[in-house]
Amino acid sequence: MIVRLAEDEDFSGFLGLAAQVEHWFGPMVEDAGFHDALRQHIRRSRALVAASTGPEVFGGLLFGAQASTYHIHWLVVSEQARGQGVGHALMSDAMRRWVRGPGSIEVVTFGADHPGALVSGARVFYERLGFAPAETAAPGPEGGSRQIYRRTVT
Repeated sequence: MIVRLAEDEDFSGFLGLAAQVEHWFGPMVEDAGFHDALRQHIRRSRALVAASTGPEVFGGLLFGAQASTYHIHWLVVSEQARGQGVGHALMSDAMRRWVRGPGSIEVVTFGADHPGALVSGARVFYERLGFAPAETAAPGPEGGSRQIYRRTVT
C-alpha cells in the first residue's frame, strides 16, 4: 500500500469508498455537490489515496488547509482494509504534507449515540491520534448526530 496525492483517475475509487458508507453519511455517489467537492480537492492537491500498485483504492482523505485551523473534510477506509493502518497512514501523510503549528486540526465525526460511532471505530480512531471530543455539530444529512473532534498542533 502506498499513500499518494489523488489524481483524476482516482475519482471512481473515491465513489467506491463513498458507496460503502452512504448509510452513515447520506447520499454521495450520485450527489453532484460531493462530486464537485471531490474534484476540487483533487485539483487543489488536497486529496490523498491509499492504494495498491493497481487500481484498487483502500482509503481516501479530503483535507482543508487554512492555517491555523486545519480540517479533515472526509476520511474513509474500505471495509476490507479497516484495522490495517490505512487511516493512520493517510493521517500521517496529511500531517506531514500540510500541517504546521501552532494551530489545531478539526474533524466532524459521529456523535456518541450514532450507530456508526461504534461500528466504524471513528471516535476511537481519532482519540488514538490525539484528538479530543469538542462541541457538537449539526446532524448529518441522514439525520445522525455529529461531533467535532479537535487536536492541538504545537
